[in-house]
Amino acid sequence: MKKESVSTFIKVVISLGLMAFLFYRFLSDPAEREILFNYLAGANYWYLLAALALFVLAIIVNAVKWYILLRAQGVPVPLMALINYTFVGFFFNNFLPANVGGDVIRGFGVARYTDRGADAAVSVIVDRIIGLMGYMFSAVVAALVVVNILMRGGSLGTMAVNESLAQNMAQVQIIAVIGLIAMVGGFALVLSHRLRALIGRIFNWKFLKPLAPLYGRLSDAFGAYRYQYMALLWAFLLGVANILLTSLVDIAIVAGLHGYIPPVYIFLFNPIIAVILIVPISIGGLGAMSALYVYFYGLVGVPETLAFALSLVKQAIIYLGSLPGGVLWLRKQQHSGEQSSG
Repeated sequence: MKKESVSTFIKVVISLGLMAFLFYRFLSDPAEREILFNYLAGANYWYLLAALALFVLAIIVNAVKWYILLRAQGVPVPLMALINYTFVGFFFNNFLPANVGGDVIRGFGVARYTDRGADAAVSVIVDRIIGLMGYMFSAVVAALVVVNILMRGGSLGTMAVNESLAQNMAQVQIIAVIGLIAMVGGFALVLSHRLRALIGRIFNWKFLKPLAPLYGRLSDAFGAYRYQYMALLWAFLLGVANILLTSLVDIAIVAGLHGYIPPVYIFLFNPIIAVILIVPISIGGLGAMSALYVYFYGLVGVPETLAFALSLVKQAIIYLGSLPGGVLWLRKQQHSGEQSSG
């Protein structure tokens, strides 16, 4: 069995195993089963439609962020083309075993419009890094607000603050701050001319010398961002806007389920969960996302059944919002087939 097949098999087992465990956990208990069914069956679908619209808007914001980063490199690609490839990327991310599959598709898509393949590849990497920085920045701000402002009042919404909750939130705050510092520091190192030159010396070795031209192009592509402060700032702000929109998706879902979760918790956990899900251990986050929702929201006293219902609806919205990418990809394949046959 090939390595890729083994990896895919493991991801399928993890996704199905986690979903089977969670469904057994919430369906085997009659009381929790009734609560879960009440959440889902009694949902207000107008709120869920609003959540879907917000998710689609977040995808478009991602495309605009990518557009700004490409313009900073001087790579001329139409915004509508980038929107199309962003939707296609989301489709591949959510329906294929590896979350990085969509990034590869996006890079190949941009390569159609330019012969600067290295710039296209680096733009996707920088887009991903800045997006993650925006995610962790949002988590840090939310954690600081929760720990240092709201909890000092002794309560948060309808949830009392106890010692266990305070300790959990303090730990989450530390994790978020460390994650943000690591990402910013790593990105700064990537843009460092000295570091890239130092790494470049490795390609003077005989067996790596054939790869030296490729590394040179990639290094120059990263270097193009070194002084593009305004472009990087706008991309970062759009990354923050993206996580705010996806957090509003969760808030709309909770409202649609007639549940209650303090919004600040959603602004805190949504980016942290999104960052963790980048690790490709499941298929499109299936199973893993639900487990993370139940775990993190359980830390702050949110009923586990509500967290699980939220994760199920969120997963459905992600799939529905990603489907246009599949349609666009099929149309492109059909168009390419017609051109080749003609």
